[in-house]
Order: sequence, then C-alpha cells, then structure tokens
Amino acid sequence: MAATGFRRWIVVITTVSAAILELIDTSIVNVGLTQMAGNLGVTIEDISWVVTAYAIANVIIIPMTGFLQSYFGRKNYYIGSIILFTIASYFCGIADDLWTLVAFRFLQGIGGGALLSTSQGIMYDAFPPNQRAIASAVFGMGIVMGPTLGPTLGGYIIDNYHWSWMFFINVPIGILAVFLCSTFVEKQPNEFGIDRSKIHIDQIGILLLAVGIGSLQYVLERGEADDWFDDRTILYLTITAAISIPLFLWWELKTKNPVMDLRVVKNRNLAVGSILVFIIGYGLFTSILLFPLFAQRIVGYTATKTGNILIPGGAVALIMFPVVGRSMASGVSPRLFAILGYLAFILFCFMMSNLNADAGERDFTWALLVRGAGLAMINAPLINQSISTLKPQELPTGIAFTNMVRQLGGAFGVAITNTYIAQRSAVHRSDLVSNLQPGDPLTTDRLNTLTQSLAARGMNAMDAVSGAYRNLDAIITKQALMISYLDTFRLAGLFFVVTLPLLFLMKNKKMDPAAAKAAADAAH
Repeated sequence: MAATGFRRWIVVITTVSAAILELIDTSIVNVGLTQMAGNLGVTIEDISWVVTAYAIANVIIIPMTGFLQSYFGRKNYYIGSIILFTIASYFCGIADDLWTLVAFRFLQGIGGGALLSTSQGIMYDAFPPNQRAIASAVFGMGIVMGPTLGPTLGGYIIDNYHWSWMFFINVPIGILAVFLCSTFVEKQPNEFGIDRSKIHIDQIGILLLAVGIGSLQYVLERGEADDWFDDRTILYLTITAAISIPLFLWWELKTKNPVMDLRVVKNRNLAVGSILVFIIGYGLFTSILLFPLFAQRIVGYTATKTGNILIPGGAVALIMFPVVGRSMASGVSPRLFAILGYLAFILFCFMMSNLNADAGERDFTWALLVRGAGLAMINAPLINQSISTLKPQELPTGIAFTNMVRQLGGAFGVAITNTYIAQRSAVHRSDLVSNLQPGDPLTTDRLNTLTQSLAARGMNAMDAVSGAYRNLDAIITKQALMISYLDTFRLAGLFFVVTLPLLFLMKNKKMDPAAAKAAADAAH
C-alpha cells in the first residue's frame, strides 16, 4: 500500500539518502588516497586496496539482494544493512593500519551493496502505481548524484580535515536512517511469518557467484597496477573467473531455485537494456575518474575546487530528474529521453576531448552541465524500458541484474581507463620525445629559457642545465598525459556512439499500473 503525505516523503528522504551514501562511498576516498597512504605509512598501490575491497564486496552482494530480502524480510534486511554499513564506517575511520581499514571497508561494501535495490523497492512502494515513474526519476537522482558528490565531499574533507572524516560522516546519517526506517517504513504482507525452513538456499550458486564475480572485480580493479598477466595473482584469478562465471551461469539455468534466475535475460528488452546500462555505468564512473585527474594533474586545481566545479552539473541533474519522471508519467516515451541522454553524453565526451591545459572553469562547467542533463535523461528511462516487458515474478531478478551490470560497467570503465591512459601516455611521450632533435632551434631555445630561469633563482650553471633537462622531461610527461586523457574521453564517446543503435531494438512499452506495482513489490 502506498504511503501518503508526510510519511511518503520521509521514506523518500531516507531511501534516497541511503542510496547516495552507498554510491558516495564508491568514489569519496579516491581524492584522499595520497593522504591516507602517507598517514598509514603505505604505498599508493597498497592503499588502493581500500577502493578494491569495497568494490568487490559491492558487486558480490548486489545480485543476491533478492534472495536475502526474501529470507530475512525486506525491512529487516534493509535496516541490518544500514547498521552494518554504519558500524563498518566508524571502524574504517578509527583504523590505524592498512589491513584493518581494508577489512572494515569490505564489510562496509557488504552493507552498502544492499542499499541500492532495496532502497529502490521501498521507495516505489511509497508511491501509487500512476506515480512510479516519478519515483524512478527521484531514485535516479541518487544514483547519479552519489558518484558526483563523492569527489566534491572528499576533496573538501581532505583539504580541511583528517581523512577519517570521510567515514565518520556516515555514522550520524546511518543512525538517523535506521531510526526513520524503523519508524516510517512499513513491512509488506509477505514479510510477516517467514518460514525460512521452506526457503531453499542455493549454496553452490552463491559460492560460484562470489568467487567468479569477486575474482573478476579484483582483476579489473588491480590489473593495471599489478601489470596484468605478468602478476601471478591476476593470472590465477582471471582463470578462476573464466571458470567460475560460466559454471555459475550453467548452474543457475539448471537448478530449480537459483539465487539469481538468469532465464529472464532471454527477454529482449532486458538483454539489450543491460548492455546499455553497462555502458552508462562505464561512462558515469569513467567521467568521474577522468575529470578530477584532468583538473588536478593538468590544470592544477585543488581537490576542493575540482569538487566545486561538479556542483552545477549535479544541480542540473537534480532539476531535470523530476521533470523527466513527470513527463514519463504523463505518457512521454522513455526511449525519447534515453536517446537525448545518449546524445548529450556523446557531446560531453567530445567537448572534454577538445580541452587543453589552458582550459578554464567555464569550459569544464559547460561540459559537465551537458553531462548532468544527459544522465538525468538516460538513467531512469532506460531502466524503465529494460524491465517494462518482464513478468511480475521476473522483476526482482531483472532489477538486481541491471544494478549488478551497472556496477560492473563502472569497474570495466575504471580498468579500461587506467590501462588506456597508461598505454596512450607512453605512445604520446615517445612521439613527443622523437621530435626533440639535438641542435633543433626550438628545443635549444626552450632549454636555454629553462636554464636561465633556474640560474636567475640562484642555481649554479651546472645544476641549472641539468634542472632544465628535468623540467623539460616533466613538461613532456605532462603533455603526454594530457593527450592521453583527451584520447580516453574520445574512447568513452565512441562506446556511446557504437551502442546508440541498440536503443531502437528495445520494445517501446510503457509499464502498466499493475506491472509497475509488481515492480515496486518485487524490487528487492
């Protein structure tokens, strides 16, 4: 039964806040890795485990949320997950060594992974069937705002406070969310008197899922840093994933009570929509990774300024999400919004690919405004279309599957981005160095200018010459890195261009009220 008035909006605030919390924590620590590494006395490569552990736990638990909610009851599972997330956040903040931090970061990811699909289902229940498109749009705000706000909030904390506050801020919000959820979220009829003895636990499916997806996520997160298949761990886990994932697919298709009923992927809309959702995840997480790198390493912005530039684009998304939701509720085709969103993201990628080290705040702001508008128009409509042709009993798996695919898209995006940047940077550096010939007037003039500048600062002649060569090398490295970032934005845009035609393969069906109600009841 839909909530009304005050209760409905308390539920909305609670669930969207929980979803944003989970997604913020996928990106908030990225801007603070250097400070965390220095404080804990470890290398940047080691501290990246803080990101990896959370991502692995997240992607393992998301596809199991349907089963876990059926077993524990949606409200109980939701509150338990928030409690686990909050407690783990506190212990992350007080951790004084790397592996304690990594362990609690993994537990935080286990708790956080439930907050996406479960929040979505609880919030849908707060709206009557004819307003579910609005609910979808409001929830989509959280999905996009989380990764966007992460670097902004993280940058502010790192520039003004200790890194531990990136975790401590979750504690009061988590406590408030538990109180509000306990007080205002109502249990569904099927949550009372659950007979767990009659619920089959697909232990083999859970094991294969955890091993396969966990191994794949590790390879994607750590591959570039560990030199891919030159590292034995990466090699062995790649083999493990290559064996476990096909076995998981085979097992889930043959067993009577699978933890994730993959037969629904035969549905054309879900199959095509999953590919597109994967690309959205890739684009969302890649852009959130690339922009701060470009702004800080090439242009020289602080973490706080970099985060602040993201705010206008996020504000545009906030304004447009309800508009998109109301438009779909009134009969506007979701496909139209998805196409416009796709085109906007393509434009964003090519706007960013034409910038350089002299880019100003206005250049970034305009590009990010386009990105915000694109994400507002593509996220909710595409998910709506992906599950619109599923049967009511298939909706839980469909929703969990799209959430998992989006997270995997983000993981693939980060892996592809890191690898592509490293490869293209090496290529461009080689090209730039090849143009520096002994006796070349331009090279000689540049070296003389650098030498004279260092000598004017009081450096002796010999040190000034060697310092000029070091400075020239740094300039070349920075230039090569900048060009590789531009290449990577073009690559992301190309992925969107290539997959755009898939939008026309989806059946343009609007979910009827009964199916929308079933989606709300089953989106766990």
